[in-house]
Formats: sequence, C-alpha cells, structure tokens
Amino acid sequence: MRVLIIGVGTRGDVAPYAGLGVRLREAGHEVAIAAHEPYAEPVTDAGLEHLPLPGDPLSALTGRISISAFKEYSEQLMDGLAQIAERQEADLLLLGVAGAQGSHVAEAMGVPSMGVHLQPIDPTGDFPPVMSLFRGSLGRWGNRRAARLAFEVPAAGPLLAGMSTKMRARLGLPPMTPRDLYRRRESTRWPVFHGISPLVLPRPADWRPGLEVTGYWWPLQPRDWRPDPVLRDFLASGPAPVFVGFGSLAGARAEQYTDLAVRALRLAGLRGVLQTGLRGRLSDDVLAVGDVPHDWLFPHMAAVAHHCGGGTTGSGVRAGVPAVAVPVMNDQPFWASRLTALGVAPAAIPFRRLTPARLAAALTTAVTDPVYRQRAQALSVGVSAEDGAAPVVEAVNRLRVARGPGRRTA
Repeated sequence: MRVLIIGVGTRGDVAPYAGLGVRLREAGHEVAIAAHEPYAEPVTDAGLEHLPLPGDPLSALTGRISISAFKEYSEQLMDGLAQIAERQEADLLLLGVAGAQGSHVAEAMGVPSMGVHLQPIDPTGDFPPVMSLFRGSLGRWGNRRAARLAFEVPAAGPLLAGMSTKMRARLGLPPMTPRDLYRRRESTRWPVFHGISPLVLPRPADWRPGLEVTGYWWPLQPRDWRPDPVLRDFLASGPAPVFVGFGSLAGARAEQYTDLAVRALRLAGLRGVLQTGLRGRLSDDVLAVGDVPHDWLFPHMAAVAHHCGGGTTGSGVRAGVPAVAVPVMNDQPFWASRLTALGVAPAAIPFRRLTPARLAAALTTAVTDPVYRQRAQALSVGVSAEDGAAPVVEAVNRLRVARGPGRRTA
C-alpha cells in the first residue's frame, strides 16, 4: 500500500512521523510524508519521500502572528493539501492533529484515513482540552464538554470553518459543518492512534472504542551522524552536566534565552549543555550546541530542562533522567503536569515566569534529590520496552488485506 502521512507542524511533530514511516516501510508499504519545507530533514534523512507543504507554522504556533498572516498561512496549507488530493496517489492517509483537514483530502481521493496523534484531543473527563487555554480541571462533565466544543466550534472560529468550507468546495465535496464532521467521526468510530506511552498518559477509561494509546514513535538518528568531538570532550571533562533547551522557540531570542540559562547554571553551580539558539563554548562549564539527537544526548545528562514538547518529553522519559518542566504554549503545560504527577520533575515553571533564580532552584532540586532520578529510571525501563509503532503497522496491514492488491486510487 502507498501510505501518505500528513505531518503538519514543526520538527518535533515531523520527526516521530518519520520514525513511524520507517516502520511502515519495513512492513512492505510505500510511505510519503507531507511536511513543511523547513522541517523536511527528518523525512529525507529517513529515506522517505517528502511532499512539500507551503508556509511555516512556527509563527502561528508561537502566537506571534496577525490574523491576516494566520489566514495567509492557513490558505497556503489548504492549497498544499488540495494539491495533494489532485495530484498524488495513496491508498491510506494518516493524519496528525494539525493535519486534520486531511480528512477532506482522503474523502476526495476515495481512500480511508486514520488519526496518528501526538496530543490527546478527544473528549474525556480526565483532563481539560490540552490545546486550549484551560489549565485547571473543569470537572468531568466540563472537561468533556469543553473538548467537544473544540471540535464543533474551532478555536479560530469562522476563519478555520471558512477554510474548511472552501477546501471542500474546491475538492468537489458537499458542505459540512464542524459539528456534522465531528458526528460522522464519532459515528464511524474513526480510528486514532496516539504516539504516547500509556505509562506517561494512561488511556482514559471514558474514551470510545477506536482511540488507542500505543507508545512513542521514536525518531531515527540522522544517517551518518556522529557527535562533535568538542561535545564529547566537554562531557568527559567533568561531572554530568544538565541540559537546557526551549525547542523551536529558541531561535526567536537566542541571546536573551542563553543569558538566562547561563546565569541559572552559575547560580546552581552546575555544568550545562544549552540548546537555546547559539553555538559554541560559552565558558569552561557551559557548551551551546545545535541539533543533537536527544536520544543520544539526554542519557549523558544529570537532568533535562525543556519546554515539554511531546517529543522532547518522551525523549527525556526514555533517557531515565530527572526533568525540569518549562512549558511555553499549546500542549506543553499538559505534558509538564504529567512529568510532575509521575514524580520525575519538580513543580513546573511556566516560561513567562522563568527567571535565573527559579531555574537554578529547580535544577538543583532535580539533580540533588535522588527520588527524581529513581522514579525517572524506573519509568524509563517500562517506556523503553514498548513498541508504539507496532499497533499502527498491524492496523495498516489489516487494511491492506481487507482492500486487496492493486487498489491504489489516483
């Protein structure tokens, strides 16, 4: 089967899909991933076909964008997805949360689709919507209702609904309201696989059948990657350092974030590896790095302080080291709360409240209290034993058998 993954998002979203895509390829499927040009590297490094999507979602995701600019990005995305429907061949579409509009593409192509989500957005009483402004529980009924409203009344209101209407019209599909689309999704028990460890997020008991929590989809280490000798020498030159990084946000104010991290390390008396937008040896005890695979780097750390993106959270858990949660936006406060609840991190520090003194205190606690490391190591054993890609591969294989050979649709 030809499987097309709609990987809308930044590098942290695309990389797990590349790992999943390799597993599907090993099972005999032809795999392509549609991703924005700036984040194509994980796809091409994995030897998978990359279908370019126009635009860059980073400014939209960080909230530093005007309504007109967001509309322009959304229209670019819709145009890119519509072109996929018009020009590509596929037997199955796998859709991330941000690529949900791909359901229209699958409908127009006459092929099935499944969800491959990195965030748990389906209604549950266990927690409020993870992609909204709600941070505390609204009660079980309120949590479920708020999550359902997020499907039926998109956060961007008429803008996204209007884009969906335009896209369906362009693809020759009958109009449907967000509420009707959600009802169809639920009545057909549209399958959704979540690339999250059930040890980190247990499957909510009130989820309907078809919503599964499988385990993480691990990104591949880039081909021919080797650690820089400077990094190797730094790691060997003293006690285990701590990691500080802020994800895709780092490039926006690299000097400011780097200065904050350096001051925190100085207050805590710790060595550090920084991924804050700069590169080079900043002092005898601080090294700033560029892209270094977290699965290689994190096990060398005494603790990892990060923005709590889903992929970075998973890499930290797998490494078995304590965390310091510094959530910035979107689903990050949710993952920060999970790290704290699991006992592998002290209380989170919202990024807007981050100061050198607060970061230093949290790093000191994470490094010196042995309970955090003990819990992190125990959690790592369970998470590392999981095969999160297997249930997705099995579902795609079952579909291949059910559809039979030679049924690709243009």
